[in-house]
Amino acid sequence: MLRFYSHLDAHSDVLKLFGEMSQCGVRPDAFVYPILLKSAGKDGRLLHAHLVKLGHCFDRYARNAIMDVYAKHGPVEVARKVFDEMSERSVADWNLMISGYWSWGKRVEACGLFELMQEKNVVTWTTMVTGYSRVKDPVRGRWYFDHMPERNLVSWNAMLSGYSRNGFAEEAVKLFNEMMAAGVQPNETTCVAVIMACSSLGDPCLAESLVKRLNERGVKLNCFVKTALLDMYAKCGSLEKARKVFDELGLYRNSFTWNAMVSAYARTGYLDSAKELFDQMPEKDVVSWNSMIAGYAQNGESICAINLFKEMIRNKDVKPDEVTMMSVISACGHLGALEVGNWTVDTLMQEGIRLSISGYNSLIFMYSKCGSIMDAKRVFEEMETRDVISYNTLITGYAAYGHGNKAVNLIHMMEDEGIKPDRISYIGALTACSHAGLLEEGREVFESIKAPDVDHFACMIDLLGRVGKLDEAKELVDKMPMKPHAGVYGSLLSASRVHKRLDLGEFAANRLFELEPENSGNYVLLSNIYASAGKWEDVERVRGAMRKVGLTKTTGWSWVEYRGKMHKFIVGDRSHDQSESIYTKLAELQKKMRTAGYVADENCVLRDLELEEKEEIVGSHSEKLAIAFALLVSEAGSVIRVVKNLRVCQDCHTAIKVISKMEGREIIVRDNNRFHSFSKGLCSCKDYW
Repeated sequence: MLRFYSHLDAHSDVLKLFGEMSQCGVRPDAFVYPILLKSAGKDGRLLHAHLVKLGHCFDRYARNAIMDVYAKHGPVEVARKVFDEMSERSVADWNLMISGYWSWGKRVEACGLFELMQEKNVVTWTTMVTGYSRVKDPVRGRWYFDHMPERNLVSWNAMLSGYSRNGFAEEAVKLFNEMMAAGVQPNETTCVAVIMACSSLGDPCLAESLVKRLNERGVKLNCFVKTALLDMYAKCGSLEKARKVFDELGLYRNSFTWNAMVSAYARTGYLDSAKELFDQMPEKDVVSWNSMIAGYAQNGESICAINLFKEMIRNKDVKPDEVTMMSVISACGHLGALEVGNWTVDTLMQEGIRLSISGYNSLIFMYSKCGSIMDAKRVFEEMETRDVISYNTLITGYAAYGHGNKAVNLIHMMEDEGIKPDRISYIGALTACSHAGLLEEGREVFESIKAPDVDHFACMIDLLGRVGKLDEAKELVDKMPMKPHAGVYGSLLSASRVHKRLDLGEFAANRLFELEPENSGNYVLLSNIYASAGKWEDVERVRGAMRKVGLTKTTGWSWVEYRGKMHKFIVGDRSHDQSESIYTKLAELQKKMRTAGYVADENCVLRDLELEEKEEIVGSHSEKLAIAFALLVSEAGSVIRVVKNLRVCQDCHTAIKVISKMEGREIIVRDNNRFHSFSKGLCSCKDYW
C-alpha cells in the first residue's frame, strides 16, 4: 500500500499510513525507508533522526535516500558523511553527491569529488555543466561539455540553458546550430532555451523558424514552450503575436503567463489593455502588482501608480517588495508629492523591506524632486555604498536648486572615492554652475571633460548666456566640432529672452523652427522677446506662424498636494470645488500686495491688451491659484510646495516673493527648469533663472 501511494505521489497518505504502522507496532522493512524519506521531503531529516532514535538499521538503498534528503535540504555535510560511510558506492551515488554540492554552491567540493570519481557517465559530466550554469559560469561549463566522452539530448539542453540563463544568447544560438548539424533531435526543453536566447537578442524570426522546424518534425509544443514564446514576443514588442499565444493557452495559463502579458501591455504604454487583463487575473502575485504599478509610473501616470499601490496595501494578500517601492517612490518624485512620499517610506520601513543601492538612489531622486534637498543629502550620506548613479542623482538635485559649488564638490568627491564621473555627472555639474551663475567654476568643469559631447556644449552655452556673455556663447556655437542640436539653440534663445537680444533670439529661433518645427515652446519664447520689446506686430506674426502649422501654446498648470491628493489648477481655473474661496483669497492677496508696492508685470501677456485686462490674466496664473488654495487649507507657518509644468513667469516670481514675506511662509516652486525657494521676500535663485 505504501508503494501504491508513493507511485501516485500521495506523500501525505504515505506518512499517514506509516504512522498507523508504527502505532500497530509493525516494523517496516528496508524497502520502505526510501519511500518514507522521499515522501517526507525536507522533513526527511526529522524522520531520519526519529528512525535512528528508534534503533532502525538502514541498508544501502535507504542510505542513498538519506543522502538524497540531506543533499537537497541540507546540511550537505551530513550527506557527505553518509556517502563516506558507504562500503559500496554506485555511479548514481557519486552523481547524487556531486549534484548536492552544486545545489549548495560548493564548487570546490563538487570539482574535488568529480576528480576522485573513477567511473564517470554522461550524467556525471552533465551534472558539472549544469553546476557551472548554477554559479553563472557557463564558460567553464562549456569546457566540461566539450570534453564529454558522449553526449545525449539532456547534455545539449543543459549547455543551451546555461548559456540562455546567464546572458550568453549568441553562444546559445550558435550551439543550437551545432546541435542541429550533429543530427540531435530537439525537444521542448531545447525550444524554451533557444527562445529565451532569441528574446535576449530581440530576434523573434529565429525563434519562429525553430518552432516551424519543430512542427515539421512532429514535436508538439507544450505550455512551457508557448509561455516562452509569449514572453519573447512580449519583450520584442510583438503584442499581437503575444496575445495570440496567450489566448491559445487558455486553461494552461499560469501566473507567469498573465504577468508577461500584463507587463508587455504596460511597458509599451497600452495601460487600458494592461489594466483590463490585470483585473481579470485569477490570482495576483507581487510581480503582477509591480508590472501594473511600474507601467503607470513609467508612462507618466504617477497618480494612478500611487493609487494602485494604496489598493495593493489595502489588499493585504500580497506584500510589496523593493521593486514595488522603487516604482512608487519614483512616481512620488515625478509628482512632487512629498506627503505621499513620506508615507511610502514609512510603509517601506513597516514592511521591513531592505533597499539596495538602486532603492536608495530612488529615495534621493524623490526627495530632490519633492523640494526636500536636505533629505536627499541625508539619504546619500547614510548609504554605505554608492555608485555613479547615486552621485549623479544628487548632483542633478543640486543643479535644480542652483547649488553650484555643492555640485562641483560632489564631482571631486566621487573622483576621490575612485568613481569616475560620466557624461551625466558633468551635465549636472555644468547645469548647477549655470543656475548659480558660476562662470569660472563652470569653465573648469567643462575643460576637465576629455571629450565633451553636444550636451556639454549646450550646458556651457547656457552658462555663458545666463551671465550675459551672449557673443561668446554664439562664438562657441560656431566653433563646435559637431553639429549643434536643438538644446544648443534653445539655450541661446532662452538667454536672448533674459537679456533682450533680439538679433540672437531671432537667429536661434529660426534654427529651432527647422530642427523641431512642432515645438510650440520656441515660438512662445520668441513671442516673449518681441512682447518685452513692445513689438506687437512681430508677436502677432509669430502667433500666426504657429496657427499656420497647427501649433498651440502648451497649457500651463500647477498642482499642490493636500492630504495625499494632488490639486491641479490652470490659468483662470474655476473648476475646483473651493474655487469661490480661492478667488476670494487671491483678491485679498492682490490687495495687500498692491499696498506693499507690487505692480503686475503686463509684459508676461503675449497680447496687446488694455492694462486692466493684462493684470486680470496674470493675476490668475495657475501657480497663484495653487498658492491661494494652499494658504486656505494648510497650517499657518507650514511650507507650501507647488509643481508647475512650465517655466514660472517673471510676474509670478515677483508676486510669490511678496506673498512669502506677507504670509510668513516658505513657498517652494518646482517649474520645468529648476526649484525656487521663496522666503521673507527673497528667492533662492537670487532672481537668476
